[in-house]
Amino acid sequence: MLEVIDKGSCSDAHPDPLLFVHGAWHGAWCWDEHFLDFFADRGYRALALSLRGHGGSPAAKPLRSCSIADYVDDVKSVADGLPTRPVLIGHSMGGYVVQKYLESHDAPAGVLVASVPPHGVVGFLLRYTLQHPWRLAKTLITGRASAMYSTPDTVRSRLFSAGTPEATVARCAVRIQDESSRIVLDSLILSLPRAERVTTPMLVLGAQSDACFTTREVRTTARAYRTEAQIFPKIGHDVMLEPGWIDVAEHIHAWLQTRNPAGA
Repeated sequence: MLEVIDKGSCSDAHPDPLLFVHGAWHGAWCWDEHFLDFFADRGYRALALSLRGHGGSPAAKPLRSCSIADYVDDVKSVADGLPTRPVLIGHSMGGYVVQKYLESHDAPAGVLVASVPPHGVVGFLLRYTLQHPWRLAKTLITGRASAMYSTPDTVRSRLFSAGTPEATVARCAVRIQDESSRIVLDSLILSLPRAERVTTPMLVLGAQSDACFTTREVRTTARAYRTEAQIFPKIGHDVMLEPGWIDVAEHIHAWLQTRNPAGA
């Protein structure tokens, strides 16, 4: 059984549940800090799952061998258990999972937050290699992706903005976990998103202080999905944990209301 945090309930104003998908090294907990309560309080049913091997979700095989197909199956299993198709909201690697899910499944809408772009993680890996060559070497030697974020300083520099309180960074750092090596290969070359297959309306959001994916990559993602990106200033990669998280949540809420006039 996958770990699913489930808050709120659907309403006439917001009939579609929201399913949040976390990024690499994270779990459902990252959405539970702020976002789930925010949307539950506004009349949504808001759920966040932990992908297999993450948070409280078990994995039937070693995490390092879990593929994008496995993660898409996790999203499908939760979505299929809901009474109506959910809006999919994915952060970072979770955005990659959402893109792959939407290639072959319907949804009322999709939201990509600081997401892996359709051309994959090559830019992210190149930038990381230039800034932390020894950490990447350790990851490749040991096969443990958690080596890329093994200290609070690395967590801050890669995932947060300069203005994020130390307590927030520390709280996240102790929960950073290992990640699949296979998913890196999938998102690098083996299984890139095919945006042309996705017909779901998409909202694409980025962060100006994101050290993982550049604003240029976010805008490239938006163009692939025939929309324009919204970039939030003074926010780092872990958008949902940053001090400015509420601006992002409010923007998603406002956009979803335009999708459902009854909720406006």
